[in-house]
Amino acid sequence: MYVLLYTILAGLAILPLFLYLRNPYFTQDLRYTVTCVLLWLRINRIKRSKPFYSMLDCFLDKVKKHPNKQFIVFEKSSYTYRDVDKQSNKLARALSQHASVKEGDTVALFMGNQPMYVFIWLALAKLGCRAALLNYNIRSKSLLHCFTCCGTNVLLAASELRGAVEEVLPTLREQSVSVFVLGEEEEEKCVTEGVNTLSSSRIQQASDQPLDPQLRSKVTLKSPALYIYTSGTTGLPKAAVITHEKLYMASSMQAISGVASDDVIYIYLPLYHSAGFIMGLTGAIERGSTVVLRRKFSASNFWDDCRKHKVTVIQYIGEIMRYLCNSPKKDNDRHHKVRLALGNGLRADTWSEFLQRFGDIRVCECYGATEGHVGFINYIGKVGAIVFGPLELCDLLEEPVKDSRGFCIKVPKGETGLLVAKITAQAPFSGYANNQEQTDRKKLRDVFVKGDLYFNSGDLLRIDHEGFVYFMDRIGDTFRWKGENVATTEVTEHLIMVECIEEANVYGVKVPGHEGRVGMAAIKLKGDMEFDSKATLEHVKTSLPSYARPRFIRIQNSLAVTGTFKHMKVKLVEEGFNPSMMQDRLYYLEDSKGYIPMTQEMFHSISDGKIHL
Repeated sequence: MYVLLYTILAGLAILPLFLYLRNPYFTQDLRYTVTCVLLWLRINRIKRSKPFYSMLDCFLDKVKKHPNKQFIVFEKSSYTYRDVDKQSNKLARALSQHASVKEGDTVALFMGNQPMYVFIWLALAKLGCRAALLNYNIRSKSLLHCFTCCGTNVLLAASELRGAVEEVLPTLREQSVSVFVLGEEEEEKCVTEGVNTLSSSRIQQASDQPLDPQLRSKVTLKSPALYIYTSGTTGLPKAAVITHEKLYMASSMQAISGVASDDVIYIYLPLYHSAGFIMGLTGAIERGSTVVLRRKFSASNFWDDCRKHKVTVIQYIGEIMRYLCNSPKKDNDRHHKVRLALGNGLRADTWSEFLQRFGDIRVCECYGATEGHVGFINYIGKVGAIVFGPLELCDLLEEPVKDSRGFCIKVPKGETGLLVAKITAQAPFSGYANNQEQTDRKKLRDVFVKGDLYFNSGDLLRIDHEGFVYFMDRIGDTFRWKGENVATTEVTEHLIMVECIEEANVYGVKVPGHEGRVGMAAIKLKGDMEFDSKATLEHVKTSLPSYARPRFIRIQNSLAVTGTFKHMKVKLVEEGFNPSMMQDRLYYLEDSKGYIPMTQEMFHSISDGKIHL
């Protein structure tokens, strides 16, 4: 009997070693699985609760649990959970009384990062309204498009954006939209006809007592909570429908990443975007943590802010980490309390450089799309990867490749494929507001079996032989030249390895008489360095196949990015390689001479077919 007992104990002792040898990531897998199971149980309990439990209810619970805890720190001000609750009560009553806002209305927020943004969103939630989060950088046609595509009744704008509102005021008045600008009492005396001022005095005169939950009695789990717009890098933005169910589930990303209630998270990403609002703000509410809110990103102030406010969790997106790595080095680069970085779009080389310079910070690279119904997280921390585990990737040329039966072909490990995700009742795809055509374009039918329905992510991923998944490119960012697919992300990564190039934006442009698009890159040079055409040529020749090498290089003082630091391509594509369309220096890759200055005469020769590409 003792022999058997010792054998069992010995077996249990070596079991972890056995599991580790079979799977080096066993402990991380186990921790992640337990977290997800507990989260799934909690979310399912919330789904079954009646009345349903919203993110607003989660916030109100945090107010009861720790009313005096700091919730928002902004510049020289700070607000406790109770403060924010009371301010949102005041705003809800002011909006109800002066703007006639009521349950079921859609109200557009047109302002930058500030505590008022949070107060207004909570106020609207208490009134049973939907919030459309407008990008404060857009103007005229794009602004009207974003405003009207989700049937907005009321526009609330910051005082500094009054001019942008007045530009589109005639159209707004035609649509019987109520327009309010936040301001002070003196601004009420000089109001443009059709523009009302919601003064701070009116707001503060309102009661701060709790509102009757019956004001939002018709809101359900499936009701839209928010409209968040796609970034519009390749066209007009689309309003993604964020239901209350999706908002709560997506807000759990911080919990999965290991964020705790005593953490302090630094949010500088715009609140009109899902990264700042959902992964950042509502994620912090779900955790009951403290938010340090900044108007916008500043590389020079980033670490000073983190040190000043004892920040423990930071967010990143797009090029942010590279901006931090490119900032001047300081002796105190590692003197901070940041333990976790949460975000997406971090390149492998920048990831390694960031850790080497700023210390032992756990990086949780995530994957997701504002309109999508799936999301992943690299909980293991494998540099460059977005997730660990099996995914369904389809073979792709211009469209998903079908087999003889008409079904999509799954790509094997090591190859790049299109990510698709099954749409079910448990994992619904809400699509875009009032845009059935674009919603249907994101759906794929009869993918693997007759009658199935999948979400087309538009993203190209690759699974390595260990099972780690890597983001490769977006279909919209991939172009074909000489019969081959060119991944802009890959070309960009090679270009920024050239000593003189700090930043690059790669895209394809049309050439008369040629199929597909030829590669072109807009670049920003480092410091006072000049464009080194010889070094650039040598690098692209040794690292890229001939069809992927940029034939045109455009040098700019700065590269245009969206509010979430994604490179903008539409205007660049429209201007193409015509020197008369730009003031920037332009270079052409001539096979025998390398990169040479582009002239108008050369442009005409290429367009007329006298110079063959």
